Amino acid sequence: MHVLEKARQFIYRNARPLDLARWQFHFENGGKDAVLRALSFYQNDDGGFGHGLEADSWNPHSSPIQTWAATEILRKIGFEDPSHPIVAGILRYLSSGDGFDGSVWTFTVKTNDEYPHAPWWHYDESVNKDYYNPTACLAGFLLRFAKKDSELYRLGCRLAQNAWEQLVAKQEADMHLANCYIRLYEYCRKAEVSVIDLGQMEATLRRIVSDNITKDVSAWGTGYVCRPSSFIKGKDSLFYEDNREWAEKECDYLIGSQLPDGSWDVFWSWNGYPDAWAVSKNWWKRHGIIENLLFLKGMGRL
Repeated sequence: MHVLEKARQFIYRNARPLDLARWQFHFENGGKDAVLRALSFYQNDDGGFGHGLEADSWNPHSSPIQTWAATEILRKIGFEDPSHPIVAGILRYLSSGDGFDGSVWTFTVKTNDEYPHAPWWHYDESVNKDYYNPTACLAGFLLRFAKKDSELYRLGCRLAQNAWEQLVAKQEADMHLANCYIRLYEYCRKAEVSVIDLGQMEATLRRIVSDNITKDVSAWGTGYVCRPSSFIKGKDSLFYEDNREWAEKECDYLIGSQLPDGSWDVFWSWNGYPDAWAVSKNWWKRHGIIENLLFLKGMGRL
C-alpha cells in the first residue's frame, strides 16, 4: 500500500477533528474554513489558545506556547486575514500581558502544573528568562498582523530587535528556537519590514540550520534528533540547497520507516501521567503524519 494511503487510514481512524480538517486541506483539496472552525474550539475568550492544542500540555488555559501552535496552523494553510476572529483574538491575547514578563512571552506557565503535561512544560522560572521560544515567532506575527500605528506593532518591533541581538551575540540556537527565528525572518519578509538586517539574518540561520541537522542517518530512527524536515519543507526552502543530500536521504528514510498502521514512531515520552500520555502519543502520531507527508510532498516524493 502506498505511503499516502496508509497514512490516510491512520488519520481517519485516529485524528482529532482539527487534524482531520488539516489533512483534508493539505492532501484532499479541503477548504480552510473547516480548519478554522475546528481550530476555533481551542481558542479561549481571552483570544489565546489552550486545551491541548500543543499535545504535550493538557492545560485548558491560554499560554504563549499553545497560542504559538495556533499561529503555526494558520501559517501552514496560508491564512492571512487580520480581521478574522481567530487572528484578532490572538492579537488581543498578545496585547493583554498574560504570559508576558516585559521581555518575553514565557516558555512555561504556572497553570501547566495543574494538568497532565510533559516534563518540559512543567513551570520553570529559570527557563523562561530571556528565552525567545516562542517570543521570536510571536513578535513576527505582530509585525505581520498588528496595525502599524499601534502599540502592539511597536512591541513586535522591540521584541524582534531584542531577539535578533541575542542571536547575534550567541550565534547558536537549538532546533526549536531556530525555527522561531526562521518564522521571525519569514514574517519580516512577508510584511516587508526592516527592523532586522534580513540579509545577515538569512546567513546566520543558514549556518545554524546546517549545524543543527543530525548528519548520522542511523541515529534518525533511534531517538529524538534534528532531521532536515525540522527546517526544510520542500525544494523551495531557503535551506534546501545547503542540505540537499540530507533532505533527499530523509525522504528515503521516511518512506522506509513508516509503521504498518500508517504512522511513524514518536521518539519521546512523558515521565508521568501514563493514561494521558497514551492519548497524547496518538495525537502526536497524526501530527507527525501530516508533517512528514508535507515534507515528502514538498520534495516531490508523493
